[in-house]
Amino acid sequence: MASDFDPTMCPVRNVLDHISTKWTPLILLTLQSGALRFSQLHKQVPDISKRMLTQSLRDLERDGLLSRKVFPTKPPSVEYELTELGLSVMVPMGALVDWAENNFEKMKSARRDFDNGMQV
Repeated sequence: MASDFDPTMCPVRNVLDHISTKWTPLILLTLQSGALRFSQLHKQVPDISKRMLTQSLRDLERDGLLSRKVFPTKPPSVEYELTELGLSVMVPMGALVDWAENNFEKMKSARRDFDNGMQV
């Protein structure tokens, strides 16, 4: 029955809720080339606040998509790296990035037409 449906147990909804946030794809794409320290990651995604980057990294670590390594320096430095699970999501994410690059102009044109009252 439909009334027995529990959206929190739906794998698609659950995964997409985490993968499709504003910052997650950018962080994962940035870490795809290798491990980075927090400051390096922040420089490569400069429009994210440090607080949001910290929270996003924590969420990705909790989901098993990245690992966090603390170095015993003063002050301690931290490095983030994609896990095997994180690397595996890059295949479908890469396809989405390719699609976005190939269709961005079409979407911009459709938006412009829509905004000008030219709905198809």
